[in-house]
Parts: sequence; C-alpha cells; structure tokens
Amino acid sequence: MKERVYTLAQQELPRRWYNVLADLDRPLDPPLDPRSRKPMPPEALVALFPKACVEQEVATDRFIDIPEEVLEVYRLWRPTPLLRAANLERALGTPAHIYYKYEGVSPTGSHKTNTAVAQAYYNKLEGTKRLTTETGAGQWGSALAFACQAFGLGLTVFMVKISYHQKPYRKAMIELYGGEIVPSPSERTQAGRDVLAQNPDSPGSLGIAISEAIEEALSTGAKYSLGSVLNHVLLHQTVIGQEALAQMELAGEYPDAVVGCVGGGSNFGGLMLPFLYDAKGRGRAIEFIAAEPTACPTITQGEVRYDYGDTGEMTPLLKMHTLGHDFVPPPIHAGGLRYHGMAPIITRLVEEGIVRPVALDQVDVFRDAVLFARTEGIIPAPETAHAVHAALELAREAARSDRPRVILIGFSGHGHFDMSAYQAYLAGELVRTSPGN
Repeated sequence: MKERVYTLAQQELPRRWYNVLADLDRPLDPPLDPRSRKPMPPEALVALFPKACVEQEVATDRFIDIPEEVLEVYRLWRPTPLLRAANLERALGTPAHIYYKYEGVSPTGSHKTNTAVAQAYYNKLEGTKRLTTETGAGQWGSALAFACQAFGLGLTVFMVKISYHQKPYRKAMIELYGGEIVPSPSERTQAGRDVLAQNPDSPGSLGIAISEAIEEALSTGAKYSLGSVLNHVLLHQTVIGQEALAQMELAGEYPDAVVGCVGGGSNFGGLMLPFLYDAKGRGRAIEFIAAEPTACPTITQGEVRYDYGDTGEMTPLLKMHTLGHDFVPPPIHAGGLRYHGMAPIITRLVEEGIVRPVALDQVDVFRDAVLFARTEGIIPAPETAHAVHAALELAREAARSDRPRVILIGFSGHGHFDMSAYQAYLAGELVRTSPGN
C-alpha cells in the first residue's frame, strides 16, 4: 500500500530561510534609480520597505534566522503536507511518481502567507501603522490582510479590476481580515486616473495596481509591501522547499523534476531554490520547470533587460525578463500570473540553463486541473493548475517512454474562490489564448 501523506512535526519547522544569493556564481545586476539610471543604494528602498527587508534584499548570508514571532504565526499551519498523487498516477497509467507540496492549507489558501507574515512583522517592529499593496487574483491581498490583522496593522489593497469582479469572495476575505480594497485602476491615485483617461474600460494589470499602491504609500506615510519578484520575498518562501526536502526523504525518493507556476516567481523560487542548493551538494541532477500562461509569456517571449516593475514608472529598474511595463495581458482567470516582469533570481537561473520555462494555454491547463480534482480531490487554483499541467505532461511522456520519474509539484494554492473559472471551462466558454488576444 502506497503512503499518501508525508508530514513533519511542528518542531521540525525550518528556523532559517535559505538565501540563494550566497550561492550564485556572480551577484545579481543592481537595481537602477529610475531618474539617474545609476545603481540604487539599498538604503534608498527604506522609503517603501522596512529596513530588515532591505537588508535581506542584498544579504549574502546563506541562511537567515526566522524571528520567533514569525514562527509563532507559521505554526498555525506549517509545516504543510507533502502528498503522493497515487490516484492521478493510476489515471495516467504512468510509471512516474508524482508528489505535490500543498500550500493550500494556509489560513488564506495559498503560499503567499509565508512572506506576508514576515513582512507584516518587520513593519510592525519598525512602528509602521499601515501598509499598501496590489493584488492580482487576490491570494496576495488576502494573505497580507491576514498578516496585518495578526500584527495590528492597517492595509489598503489595490486589486486588478478584472479580478476584483471575477473573484468577489477574495474581496470579502480581504475585508473580513480588516483590509480596505480598491479596484484598480481607480480614481484614488494620479496613476489610476491617468490610465482611466486613456482607457475608461481598462481591465487593469498588476503593473497598474503596483503604481497605485506605491503612490498611496508615498503620499500617506504608509509602507508598501510586495508579494513576489524581490529577493527578500523569494527568501521568505524557502520554508516550502526546506520542508519538502525533509518530506521527500521520508518518502524515500528524490525528485528528478520540480515544477511550479510563475507569475513573479515567489512560489516557484520558494520550492526550487532549496532543492537547487541540496542537489548541488549531492551531485544530483534536477529538471526545474517554470510554467507560465501563453497569455502572459514573460520568460518564454519577454526580453531580459532593465525595466520598471510598474506601469507608472515609480519603481526602481530591475534586470529581468519583461514584456514591457505597459503590457496589459488578456483577462485570463489565472490573475496571479498576469505580470509583465519576473524575479531577477529566476531570470538569472533561466539564463544559466538551470530553469526551463514553458508557456501553457488555459484550456489545456484547466483540462488537467479538472483531472487532478477528480482524482486527488483537491481543486487547484488557476495559477497552480499551470504547474499541474506541466507536471502531467512530464508524467505522460514518462508513460510513452516507459521511463520512471519522480516529479514534485509546487501546489501553491487551492481554487475554492475560483469556481467561476471552472464553471466557464465546464461550459466550454474558455478560449485559447496567445499574447494580445
């Protein structure tokens, strides 16, 4: 009889985050000041972020201690389970062994809570009273709302307008935790008004929402919080991969493929970076696969260059894969993957051939998400479904070639608030997507 669930005791919760900056062959290209186009000193970022996060952004220590106050909140749901997808394996008739690290057990149903708690704590420590942020599909906004409630902070969330209307229960969750939510683009900021003047029917984008959140922070004395892309965000997510390493050892196996979805890169980085470090030490080879939508093919079709993280050109310039900061993707249901840029860490690993990106169509993605739900019982978020589909394609190839494989999926969150997307798929209303369609 196959074991299905691999769990760790709470005392086995990682007490340090893993920092890949210590192990890169060369430093990342520095952020540039948007005005002078010269390297921006880290201390310039304290206008937006707490000092501790800025220090983590450039730290070169391999491991950074997790504060006890953060661990105490983590213990509400961490360690998260690792599951063997035995029913799915049988349905596919594959010799591959498929595992998934399930982050949907967090209070808000996704991996985003890992960094939200850390960022809220560091802001509280510095005396911050209120945060601002953006959110696409709502996972990040609801995670930060939960974290702000835990540490007594106020929060304003600018939510991409198409997702604001597609996902009303994410909006309700943010408000339940005490957050204020504003559909973006809005009349509340100059950045929003500028977009609406050009396109009153704009569906919004993460780039636009970031501009609004930054403007709100700078004009009101609040601090800004980002849910992906930056180094310190990927750092906080490495609890995922560290736990998964210990759980794969319990399973008596080691993955030869690690698969995750990528919007800005945080959940994928959080899972794969500890495996990258471990595999190098063991002399093992792992295929790392980053799955993105064809509607927003940041890595597969974007350029690697310096670009703004937002539409209003308020952020520092980052060296990353980008589709252009004014890119507005089609309103697909995977709102968390509708971002024009990519984490510089992931960009570097793609350039070095360590990470292989794939772009996937939403119709194919939802077909496999339904198969996963019907065999494993858990409904993937539309973002997570991209990782599921990419992994199942590997498993199908293993079946065709009769090649045993061990595949690990970063299951970044459940899709309980995304049922309108599944309704649309089951009704045959989803259309195939490509850039600009």
